[in-house]
Amino acid sequence: MRDYSRQVLSGEGENDYTRYMRTDALLSLQRSSEEMAHRDELLFQVVHQSAELWLKLACFELRAATALIEDGEQDGATALLTRASLAVELVTDQLEMMRHLSPWDFQTIRTVLGHGSGGDSPGWLSVRRDSRAVGRAFSAFIEKRGIDLADVYRAEHKGDTYRLAEALIEWDERVSLWRVRHYKIATRVIGHQVTGTQGTPVETLAKLIAYKFFPELWEVRTHLTETGPMAEPHTDPVEAGSP
Repeated sequence: MRDYSRQVLSGEGENDYTRYMRTDALLSLQRSSEEMAHRDELLFQVVHQSAELWLKLACFELRAATALIEDGEQDGATALLTRASLAVELVTDQLEMMRHLSPWDFQTIRTVLGHGSGGDSPGWLSVRRDSRAVGRAFSAFIEKRGIDLADVYRAEHKGDTYRLAEALIEWDERVSLWRVRHYKIATRVIGHQVTGTQGTPVETLAKLIAYKFFPELWEVRTHLTETGPMAEPHTDPVEAGSP
């Protein structure tokens, strides 16, 4: 009979769980009570460190999806993009913890942040870089095959390309929704018309909300509205002025 009390993995930790998950190292990454300028530094670090982990996973899936698109494997790319979007949704949801951070208490935490800024987040820098890469891969995919996006959306049978396009839209939207929530949390904690730890005006965050990684997928929606059954009939300016 197998002895389940015997640990079989090598590495640091008193049991196989802590060795595989590297919990000793993971749980040592936060400042100790003796190092803290304020007790809510733990809340602040856990929110941001866990976000980096989720974003690491999201971008891992995004890069794999890019490779699949380049190989023409649409279904596989769609599945991975769906995973990535869920990861960003979870990152967004955990910002709710920041609602419990007092604006005045955060002023104490700011004193130990140096010039640290979310703009330097490895996870969000990867999101920007990898989103552009998957966008280029998708654009090349439809161009190489002569695919008309409007036709993809008008088709009665919603096929693989439609599902892939919608997965890309979901990713784009999830990143934008995070930006909305991040901006609102930032203004709730530090206010409006102030600068962040790196000298960036907080209102800059608001401007990023409208940014789109895949503009052609948003533009096709406008085109469908302008050409759909409820569209205003086109009138030639000369005809309109004729008696």
